[in-house]
Amino acid sequence: MDILRLLEELNGLIEETRHFGPFTYGLNRDEISMQIAKIRASLPQELKVAHSTVRESERIIDSAREDATTTLGNARKEAERIALEARNEAQRVLDEAKLQQERMIADSEILKLSKAQSEEIRNAADRDAVQMRRGAEKYAFDVLSQLEGVVGKVMTTIERGKGEIQRNDAPVVPQPREKARV
Repeated sequence: MDILRLLEELNGLIEETRHFGPFTYGLNRDEISMQIAKIRASLPQELKVAHSTVRESERIIDSAREDATTTLGNARKEAERIALEARNEAQRVLDEAKLQQERMIADSEILKLSKAQSEEIRNAADRDAVQMRRGAEKYAFDVLSQLEGVVGKVMTTIERGKGEIQRNDAPVVPQPREKARV
């Protein structure tokens, strides 16, 4: 439960009732505002620090998510670019092999050799394309793994902060107070 946020909401409700006069439903708004201020002042500093830490953690997580999205998008684009280059290179090699094959068609021995060479070139191009794609996928995986580590550290910090809050969170026993005379 976010005590600071709840106090802000309660103060906002009091501000909304200002147009009904100084006393609303038998309550003194100034007295209530004063009590809220006292509650805020009496909150332990650790709670305020934890609140600040949670907000900073949320900002870091949001930033990490944006970085992850950007990195993943860039990795995908790079993988697509490398795969396209590999396909283009493979097509270029195949086109060269076909031209070479057509030149050698006259002689059957040369034809056999040409077929074998073109098949070998095509296989090499296919292997190169697969290796390039695997390299791009490995790069994307490495980037995502690094990002996972960063997000893991942030989550550990958040869990530690929550644990600190839970250990330090003692129930507050409300003190009876005198009713304000109107």
